[in-house]
Amino acid sequence: MSEVKELAEKLKSEGEKMFAFFSGLTEEQWTSSVYTEGETWTLRNVLSHFVTSEKGLVKLFERIRTTGEGAAEDFSIDRYNATQQQKMKDFTPAELLEQYKEVRANTVEWVTGLKDEELEIKGRHPFLGETVIREMIKMLYIHHMNHYRDVKRAMK
Repeated sequence: MSEVKELAEKLKSEGEKMFAFFSGLTEEQWTSSVYTEGETWTLRNVLSHFVTSEKGLVKLFERIRTTGEGAAEDFSIDRYNATQQQKMKDFTPAELLEQYKEVRANTVEWVTGLKDEELEIKGRHPFLGETVIREMIKMLYIHHMNHYRDVKRAMK
């Protein structure tokens, strides 16, 4: 199996697990706090973050793939996340779940369309800095797993 297909399968599988987890939450759990430093984030905010960050990152990856242009040096992850949370504040958990499913399906489709050699294209990732597309794709998975770990900890 090619590396592109392996990455796509991993994202697909992880996405299905995240969708199942969030789909199983009760109404009360959606408002449970996960992060309390600065702006409080609930489980709903975490899912909203998954949607907006992945949508933005895949657009960035495509720009890197086609032009070599990555994230600006002065890009602020915190500012971006705050702006995106504000844009998503009126969506219900059910709407966010549907958006998550669509965004992840689009990501898997985008990754599947890559050639193995395109995994070596370099660009600037907002968190990782200068790196190759392969590592950026892997970071999508790691990013979700890190937040999922925090969510599980907060739910105990």
